[in-house]
Amino acid sequence: MTHKLDADDLFIHSIQRYCAEARLNFYLIEPVWIDCFYEALNRGAVWPRVLLNMNSEHHLPDEPFHKLVRLAAEKNVQIIDPPDVARAAFDKARLHSPLIGCGIHVPHTVIVPREQISQFTLSPADLEALANPFVIKPSMGYGRRGVIIDATSEGDLAKSVADWPDSNYLLQRRITPRQLNGSPAYFRVFFVFDSIWVTWWNCYTDQYRMVTPQEAIDFALKPLEKITRQIAALTRMNFFSSEIAQVESGEFIVIDYMNDQCHMLSQSADAQRGVPDELVTAIAARLVSASKELIQARARIG
Repeated sequence: MTHKLDADDLFIHSIQRYCAEARLNFYLIEPVWIDCFYEALNRGAVWPRVLLNMNSEHHLPDEPFHKLVRLAAEKNVQIIDPPDVARAAFDKARLHSPLIGCGIHVPHTVIVPREQISQFTLSPADLEALANPFVIKPSMGYGRRGVIIDATSEGDLAKSVADWPDSNYLLQRRITPRQLNGSPAYFRVFFVFDSIWVTWWNCYTDQYRMVTPQEAIDFALKPLEKITRQIAALTRMNFFSSEIAQVESGEFIVIDYMNDQCHMLSQSADAQRGVPDELVTAIAARLVSASKELIQARARIG
């Protein structure tokens, strides 16, 4: 497993423990080992059967972890998730139209290629559809870098470009979730090899809470699972999360389409931003069981 954040101790230790229980060898490729592991893989001194990628930069071809994942793909290692699949799915500009084609609701969006920014002007119709203020985000960005949540004109594109250079930028209508039982109806849904977990994610405080079975019934949240499975089928991703809001009309709108390399900071490590501990361990267990299934399937074939 590639990993860079030492804050995800519960997740790392859970992966290690479940691997031991499954009689699988586990190796954590941290920054200190990345060059050594790359060279060993390149010359055939190590031959991982599955690589769980928790750290690589899709937009930086020379970044060490990205280079390692690409090499592993060339060596026919089974990767969660394959770099070409993950990069295509992570590209918001590329994924936007296919989502609409599947009937998935997304914010009204204007996509602006970087080379057109200096001459770009919003039409009166787009200004009306975007409303004011609107959101600007880089197509391949993450972690809120380059995201402008209070944009008022195309001039604000320069702020996003300065914070996160990218090929395309999305100008989107800002979505305000409805309130359900005193909390914003904003959800982060995790998909891991056909298993789904739904959490409340407060977009104002970053706090997580598991959606209970009764809440799923009381608030009619079944569409969240359907939408997430549609995204999985469309992208062919096996491990990701999506951010979905419900607005006053009752419509569910996908805000952040597809996040791979999910941050598995646990709630016990960070009560404000952490993922519930029981979910961290459940995801770790599913990833390890899926890895074993991948290994066994390849063994049957070859």
